[in-house]
Amino acid sequence: MPKYNLYGLGNALVDTEYRVSQDLLLALGVEKGMMTLIDSEQLSVLEEKLRTHAELKKQASGGSAANSLIAARNFGSKVFYSCKVANDDLGAFYHKDLVESGVATNLDKIRESGTTGRCIVMVTDDAERTMNTFLGITGDLGAHEIDESALESSEMLYIEGYLASSEKALTAAIYAHQFAKKSGIKVALTFSDPAMVTYFKDQVSNIVGDGVDLLFCNEQEAMIWTGKTTIEEALSSLSYTAAQWVCTRGKDGASVFDGKNQFDLPGRAVTPVDTNGAGDMFAGAFLYGLSNGWRFEQSASFGVYASSYLITQYGPRLEVNDHARLLEEFKAI
Repeated sequence: MPKYNLYGLGNALVDTEYRVSQDLLLALGVEKGMMTLIDSEQLSVLEEKLRTHAELKKQASGGSAANSLIAARNFGSKVFYSCKVANDDLGAFYHKDLVESGVATNLDKIRESGTTGRCIVMVTDDAERTMNTFLGITGDLGAHEIDESALESSEMLYIEGYLASSEKALTAAIYAHQFAKKSGIKVALTFSDPAMVTYFKDQVSNIVGDGVDLLFCNEQEAMIWTGKTTIEEALSSLSYTAAQWVCTRGKDGASVFDGKNQFDLPGRAVTPVDTNGAGDMFAGAFLYGLSNGWRFEQSASFGVYASSYLITQYGPRLEVNDHARLLEEFKAI
């Protein structure tokens, strides 16, 4: 029996989240709703402006795959996460957060000198998140960060699309995909952000290779990736990329394909405060259900349920106790 349900590979970033006005976002000159890479100098300037003109809401260990794996772990899955942080204060904070969340990780071994990555998350009144990311040492994530023994002992590999933005991390993602495929381990990929399929489409294509077992995306990513003009056409084309796929659709829920049939699942009526991490929570809840033998459609419904709750508060993660409560509520429906 596999030791882990999920093995994740992704960027390790300490998320710092601010509530900002639309006017401030415009004044900062950042592209709304997208993830933009910045250097250390741009990070310093941005943080200085936000400290004086925005409201700090939360700081936590983050990264797309990390958020999903921590959610899956808190629901009850057994997970392992490979990533890269530096031997600095933020790196120690990140490692401690993973361990306290019950996530097994390669960070238990040596951490190198350098600067741990940061993600500045700016949330506007319409609940949309905009991210500026300084990769730091996570941009050097390489194949040597992959724990092959742990990967061989896992049911599924989960790759974060953000790795396409770094040449070295891209190589690691491709290697992990190939290793998992040779070992008979299923491979899941999340596009992570529209920016990845807009500006790094060739690199993402290299991760996809001849296809993945399971793909996570949202409507915007699906349409950019497939080049289609309607969401219906885009969804029909996703099967050329993945044997199974999940497309989140905001307030309209999700469309999913289990390899044979497509299901359209309704959203839940909530008042959104912060959409940061909604897709990550959906994936974590979905993968928990799938690893516990739930039907594809049922797993996706749980993803909709959990992510709709997440967006009613600030931050990309729930409190630990919320997971058990949400799971019981969902089972009672």
